[in-house]
Amino acid sequence: MNDTTPAPSNFIRHIIEADLAAGKHDGQVVTRFPPEPNGYLHIGHAKSICLNFGVARDYQGRCNLRFDDTNPHKENVEFVESIQADVRWLGFDWEDRLYYASNYFEKLYGYAVELIEAGKAFVCEQNAEEMREYRGTLTEPGRASPWRERSVEENLDLFRRMRAGEFPDGAKVLRAKIDMASPNINLRDPTLYRIRHGVIHHQTGTEWCLYPMYDYTHPISDALEGVTHSLCTLEFEDHRPLYDWVLDNISIDCHPQQIEFSRLNLEYTVMSKRKLTLLVEEGHVEGWDDPRMPTVAGLRRRGFTPASIRDFCDRIGVTKSANTVEMGVLENCIREDLNEHAPRRMAVLHPLKVVITSYPEGQVEQLEVANHPQDEAMGTRPLPFGREVWIERDDFMEVAPNKHFKRLVSGGEVRLRNSYVIRCDEVIKDGNGEIIELRCSHDPATLGANPEGRKVKGVIHWVSAAHALPAEVRLYDRLFTVPNPDHAGGGEFTAHLNPESLLTLTHCYLEPGLADARPGEHFQFERQGYFCLDPNPSHGLPVFNRTVTLRDSWAKLEKQD
Repeated sequence: MNDTTPAPSNFIRHIIEADLAAGKHDGQVVTRFPPEPNGYLHIGHAKSICLNFGVARDYQGRCNLRFDDTNPHKENVEFVESIQADVRWLGFDWEDRLYYASNYFEKLYGYAVELIEAGKAFVCEQNAEEMREYRGTLTEPGRASPWRERSVEENLDLFRRMRAGEFPDGAKVLRAKIDMASPNINLRDPTLYRIRHGVIHHQTGTEWCLYPMYDYTHPISDALEGVTHSLCTLEFEDHRPLYDWVLDNISIDCHPQQIEFSRLNLEYTVMSKRKLTLLVEEGHVEGWDDPRMPTVAGLRRRGFTPASIRDFCDRIGVTKSANTVEMGVLENCIREDLNEHAPRRMAVLHPLKVVITSYPEGQVEQLEVANHPQDEAMGTRPLPFGREVWIERDDFMEVAPNKHFKRLVSGGEVRLRNSYVIRCDEVIKDGNGEIIELRCSHDPATLGANPEGRKVKGVIHWVSAAHALPAEVRLYDRLFTVPNPDHAGGGEFTAHLNPESLLTLTHCYLEPGLADARPGEHFQFERQGYFCLDPNPSHGLPVFNRTVTLRDSWAKLEKQD
């Protein structure tokens, strides 16, 4: 990543700066990004990635990438690989610090034995329903498990046999012995270990049938890696006392500080990994990298850049207060990035043929056209022009609907961008009265300039019919029709899916140079929006995905509502 500009200050950075000033942690800053490999990363994870790697970079520290892989039922290698690819794509490097919680399974087991020997953990035989019943409520204390006072010797024996695979799933768990009357339900003898048979862990295979819980594994993993500041989202605030209790009651030297910040909530989408998984599994989208998904893979395929996502994460900031960010903020970040860096091209998405009858048959001119109107350094490109061209169907009307219509009308003139002024002389229709072709004449004196006294109000884009590149164009829009599909009412959140979130156009014509585009390469299609080449062709045609429109059309709709 070339951008080394420090991110805006926030309360976490203030804490770190105070710790450094006080000489805490021997002047070190060590963070970690700890995803669970049970799905693809989304834009909310990107916020955490930018925060954890960003503070490590800015305070000359280090950031680890660690997979908290304690639930093999939902985890697999595909997710592990996708997460690594996404972190790298965002511009961050964990160097040689790639870890797995499963690396520590033996040590975690040993610390659990310590807790049992200290009388601070016990093997419980309550089932899930009984444990919920005994746990109590927010206003009523819980009740002790009938197995809570087992002897240390019996607990050690049962725990060893749990590891050896003697008991079926759900028969026994290891629980911490803390306080069943605690006002914090997380401290009411939480489960530390459970039995899982019949699964193959992507790192340890079938070596273990006894798996630690996340709340037990996470603090110990942090400590073993020497993490100084364990940054997590606000839903873990009530888990912090358990985080501290685990580390305070085992023989480990390092005690990281857990600090919570608000998670990212983004309008017109969902951030729950469970709900994203449902969208994929039920076929509402085409996969985790569907360009309508808020996943990093989906955003990448849609055409978002790493710089735009990092910019977005800087703009929304890091706070303690839960809030929801407008989708327009994210879209403006990519618009600003691509407006500066994306070369311009012409593409006709709803074609209407124009025959320029005054232009010599068989003649082809190679026009030299700027790649970017504000950046001469981006150079120029050749653009072929001939007797027949495609224009946008919406750029012609037989009669102007109002005085603001500045495109082509019957008997009127318009300039073809970077080319000639043409006049519509004749409209050709089929048997149903549909317009299928325009016959026009051109003014040879108007190429590349507008002579004094010649006024043409409209400028439209075009593509030479003889040289056009046929392509499929996908117009992506917001995945949901309401800003907050999680709480919009009307049944399941899927009831608010936007039926127009994808419009596929199969008869589009692009300027021929786009045949050399590389997957993921960005362009502004003039007057259409920003697009990128999808890595997967469709029926032999290149596919271009719309990243974002030129302007925020939703802002006007929301204002009207």
